Amino acid sequence: MTNEESWVLAYVCDRSGGTRHAILIDPADQSAEVAAKRCVAAVSAGSRMILVGGSSGTDSDNVHDTITAIREALELITWASSQDSSLDEGEWQVPIILFPQGAAALSPAADGITFMMLMNSTSPRFLIEEQTAGAPFIREAGIETLPMGYVICAPGGRAGQVGQASLIEAEDDERVKAYAMAAESYGFRIFYLEAGSGASHPVAQNLIRSAKEACDLTLVVGGGIRDGKAAMLAAEAGADWIITGNLAEEFDDADKLHQVLTQFINEMNGA
Repeated sequence: MTNEESWVLAYVCDRSGGTRHAILIDPADQSAEVAAKRCVAAVSAGSRMILVGGSSGTDSDNVHDTITAIREALELITWASSQDSSLDEGEWQVPIILFPQGAAALSPAADGITFMMLMNSTSPRFLIEEQTAGAPFIREAGIETLPMGYVICAPGGRAGQVGQASLIEAEDDERVKAYAMAAESYGFRIFYLEAGSGASHPVAQNLIRSAKEACDLTLVVGGGIRDGKAAMLAAEAGADWIITGNLAEEFDDADKLHQVLTQFINEMNGA
């Protein structure tokens, strides 16, 4: 891997600037055009990463079309910003990362991929089989991998069901610590605590805090985070990244989404 290729992992794992927000785009739930508009609104509001993937309804075609549309929209605004000295073109240079449900939903247009193990799955499919199925494509396409341990906490939602996860309950501090230690021992750089898309409540603060204490990895938290206060609590517990997906899908109006996410990110950071 060259220095140029490694910028995405360095960017994602940089913990010097406090908790950051990322938007998750599910191509199965929106057109590529709508996804691009939502991403522009999110980045303008302060989101620092775009994840594309998620549900079992995604495939390589809609993932690729979505990533291409998002990239074109951001590149156009970056170019426009470069022509105006009062604007910061660097604001628009955020990575577009694959967050795949499996090997059938990949694209060479992404900056990187969360190459993850669903650590508390009871199925070999999500522990190693999907990874080995996708590895040749990833290597051939030259997509930078972000090694990640992925753990699903209660309530788990659809992700827990599909992933056949043995959910981590709110009181399972020692168990989440053990997974965090194992993730670090495997050489993963990122540890993701997921409550499930649209979860009734987010990952418990004590679980986030326990994971943070147990490892020196970049800690990502998602699922069930519907407002800035919930994001702030996760950040205070130790989350380096807060991921939201359903929140963006509630708004078709880009200006309204920009307004909501600006407030969300400000509250997340205690402003």
